[in-house]
Amino acid sequence: VAEGWTQYHSAEFDTVMKALPDLISDARSATASGSDDDRRAGFAALGKALQLAGHVAVRMGKTDLALIGLERATDAAGRSSDPLLLPMIVNSMAWTYQRQGRLEDALDIALRTADDMADAGRTGTADGLKVWGALTMSAATSAARSGDYERAAAMTERAEKEAARVAKLPAGGDSRMVSVFSPSSVRIERVRLAVQYGHPNDALALAKGTRLSKDTPPSWRTWLLLDLARAHTDTGDAAGAVKTLESLRRVAPTWMRHHTLAVAVVRDLWALTDHPPGLRALAEFLGVGGQRGETGSVDLAATGSVTGRQDP
Repeated sequence: VAEGWTQYHSAEFDTVMKALPDLISDARSATASGSDDDRRAGFAALGKALQLAGHVAVRMGKTDLALIGLERATDAAGRSSDPLLLPMIVNSMAWTYQRQGRLEDALDIALRTADDMADAGRTGTADGLKVWGALTMSAATSAARSGDYERAAAMTERAEKEAARVAKLPAGGDSRMVSVFSPSSVRIERVRLAVQYGHPNDALALAKGTRLSKDTPPSWRTWLLLDLARAHTDTGDAAGAVKTLESLRRVAPTWMRHHTLAVAVVRDLWALTDHPPGLRALAEFLGVGGQRGETGSVDLAATGSVTGRQDP
């Protein structure tokens, strides 16, 4: 299951989809063990496998299917030995609601679950704080998309202060099985919100000098570079945008193909009168372009129509 999440964060969606049927079947078999402890561990594995299936479904644009999988994951979590599993799956449901435009529902379940975790004293370990932090950042995203930028900023500020505690708490289990939350991830989210709300200079300032922690997944590094490319484009720095996209192509070419923001930025750059060096190669890589001044076309369904972000 952990390897499946690693592949997911590397945009190896075909590999994950091929593995999921057997993975889910094996986890179901584990839930039939004669030992209570083994049975509960089996339900934990099943919950994470179904959660992974839900995430892949969202990436493929099948949000209703994703919610069905996540509802089954919720049932498995309730019968598992992992108290953090249910909050993680709730976070996945909040993300799926965001993708469906159900921002109020997404905000409500993320914030309520984060508060429940704090009230139950589940933020005293690194893993618990990571799950709480991911829920809080999800709520901030929903608030921002609903137009309440001040509320989103307040939640983000609180999350950033709490993220500094993660490294000081007792280490948890396999980081691939827990939500992504650290000073690096919060900074990436702050950059994204600044770009989305028309503050590209703030986004570039936030990113300047930022050092990403070693456990920052490739998917999150991808999102940061994409947001920076958007910010450079919005400030009129076409050359800077191309340079950033070239870096992304070197470190995460598969993710770049699977993200519509990359297509949008390249299209905007291609529409300029003067094309920066390197733009044509990027346009060809993404299937965007044609003759100078034309925006070309690309099958967004083929790229996976991937926007937004989320993790276990």
